[in-house]
Amino acid sequence: MELREHGRYDWSPLPERAHYDWPGGKKLAFCIANNIEIFSYRDGLGSDSATLTAPQTHRNFAWRDYGNRVGQWYLFDLLDEYGLPSSHNINSRVLRQYPQIRERILSRGDEIVAHGRSNGERQDVLPEEEERRLIREATAEIIELTGKQPKGWMGPYFAQSEVTLDLLQEEGYEFMLDWPLDDQPVWMRTRQGHILSVPYSVELNDSPAMVFRQEAAASFERMIIDQFDELLLQSQKRPLVFSLVTHNFILGQPYRLRALRRALDHILKHRDDLWITTVGGVNDYIRSLPAETLPGQPHRA
Repeated sequence: MELREHGRYDWSPLPERAHYDWPGGKKLAFCIANNIEIFSYRDGLGSDSATLTAPQTHRNFAWRDYGNRVGQWYLFDLLDEYGLPSSHNINSRVLRQYPQIRERILSRGDEIVAHGRSNGERQDVLPEEEERRLIREATAEIIELTGKQPKGWMGPYFAQSEVTLDLLQEEGYEFMLDWPLDDQPVWMRTRQGHILSVPYSVELNDSPAMVFRQEAAASFERMIIDQFDELLLQSQKRPLVFSLVTHNFILGQPYRLRALRRALDHILKHRDDLWITTVGGVNDYIRSLPAETLPGQPHRA
C-alpha cells in the first residue's frame, strides 16, 4: 500500500530538535485563543448544544448568539481581572455586525486572528479561486474595520483544502492554527515559501470537548489543569506552547466560566514561570530566531 504524503513539513521527533528559550528565559508559553463567531439564521453551518447533526433552528442560533450578547462580555471582564492578553479568532462579519466587540478588543490591545467571513460556511469545499476570494474578503473586512492586516488565520471548523496553506501565504499571512500537530511551532512549506504553524489545541478546546464529546465543565477544568501541569513539567527539557481554546457561547456560560476561573487560578500560581503571550507573539518570536533553530526555518533576507 502506498501512503499518500502531504509534503508540507518534515517529520521531526521532539528530542532531536534544537533548544531555545522563550523571552526572559521562560520554558512554557501560555496563549489564550478565543473564538468569536457569527452564524446564519436557520441556514448554513453551525454546531448544536445537544444533538450533533441537528438542523439549523432558532434555538441553535440563539444559543450561539448568547456568546456575542453575554458570554463574550463575561470573558472580557475575566481577562481584565486576571490581566491576561488574548488572541481572538474572529469572523470578519462580527467586526461589522457587533462594533462594541470590535472596540473592546481594540481598547484591550488584543490580537485579531482572521477566522473567515462567518461560521455559516467553510472553505475546504470551495474551488481554489472561490477560496482565495473568501480569504481576501475576510482579510479586507478586518483591515477596513481595524486598520491592521491580520498575521494569523484560523479556518472555520479547522477546515483547509489542498491549497489553503498556499493561498494564505500568498495573501500575506505569516501563521495559521489549523494543524494540531505539535506543542512547538512548525514551519510548513507552501508553493511560494513557508507559513508557520502555531500550536492550537483540538483537545484543550471547549467546542470539541464539551459540545461534541459531551465533557462536563468540571471535566474540562481538570483537563486544563492536567495539561498545564504536564506541559510545565515537560517544558523543563524544551520550550513548549500551552494553548487554551475558548468559544464565547460555550465557556462564556456562567457555570463553565466558574470552572475556567478555577483553572486560571491554578495556572497563574505559576505566573512567574510562564511567558504569557498571544499566538501572534509566538509567531513573531520564532521569526526572530536564527534560521537553523526550527527544522525548515526559512532564511531571512
